Amino acid sequence: MKCFVTGGTGFLGSHLVRQLTHDGHEVHVLRRAVSRTDLLSDVDDRVTYVHGDLFDGEALRKGMQDVDAVFHAAAYVGFNGKRSHGALYRINVEGTRHMVNVALELCIPRFVHISSISALGRSVTPEDCKDEQAAWSDTGIFTGYAHSKYLAEMEVQRAVAEGLSAVMVNPSLIMGPGRSGENTTQLVEQIRARRLPFYPPGSTNVVDVEDVVSGTLAALEHGKTGQRYILGGHNISWKALMETLADAFGVQPPRRSVSPHVLMTLATISEAVGWLFRFQPLITRESARISTSMSCFDNTRAREELGFAPRPFEATARRIAAALS
Repeated sequence: MKCFVTGGTGFLGSHLVRQLTHDGHEVHVLRRAVSRTDLLSDVDDRVTYVHGDLFDGEALRKGMQDVDAVFHAAAYVGFNGKRSHGALYRINVEGTRHMVNVALELCIPRFVHISSISALGRSVTPEDCKDEQAAWSDTGIFTGYAHSKYLAEMEVQRAVAEGLSAVMVNPSLIMGPGRSGENTTQLVEQIRARRLPFYPPGSTNVVDVEDVVSGTLAALEHGKTGQRYILGGHNISWKALMETLADAFGVQPPRRSVSPHVLMTLATISEAVGWLFRFQPLITRESARISTSMSCFDNTRAREELGFAPRPFEATARRIAAALS
């Protein structure tokens, strides 16, 4: 199979590219001028790079020419609160629009859009467990990233209505070995170094990066056109998540919970200092609001239709600790 991958030099994308090359597929990866390729160093000689970005029509057409499948993993998460919103909507929404338009133009046989559970909206109560039928609603508990991923899905659905054979996957909080200081590796490193004095009172859903890759490839083969599949592993409190990671490293976990009010105050200060001195804030008001909410996601459809079987989080934590030791 010949395939084209966006976001292939990033955390999830690099794991996906590595699996595709190991499976013997021909892999073409969209690479921006500023993209590092260190995460693909072991398969670099088996990857063909297409230089450009999501707004470079010529590069997209070159990358998608005569391919059997496209994996759209490129996205911007945004770490600076509302100051990131412009880039979020441009990259995640407009970038996806460009991708599906070229895919339609070239009659791509199969398109896999890697979305996020955030596109489903957030649970209002612990009993409000979201599945793929969840309709977006403005509960006030969401980020600009979440809204941009929801709108990106609308672009994919529009393309499906125009004839594109596309499927969407919605990973939860992805964990696994990654680049130092980035993504969830930053959280892992802070726990290992015992730099987190407290844990937020909310909960999240966590999944191993390798399970996301296997679920994504299963969606390529077995996913129904126009459907989305939650690739979430386990609903877990932040307290339990941090304790599990700390146990894997043999260190003491954060012992104190922080109240939503205190966390929001710290986030406000962090954003203000970050804006003043032009650096990424440690926490934003958006991320503080999310980390104090109770989230629940149901992966039944992915289990039944894709054979998705996420490993225990304890196994993921041990794998991360071994990779960072």
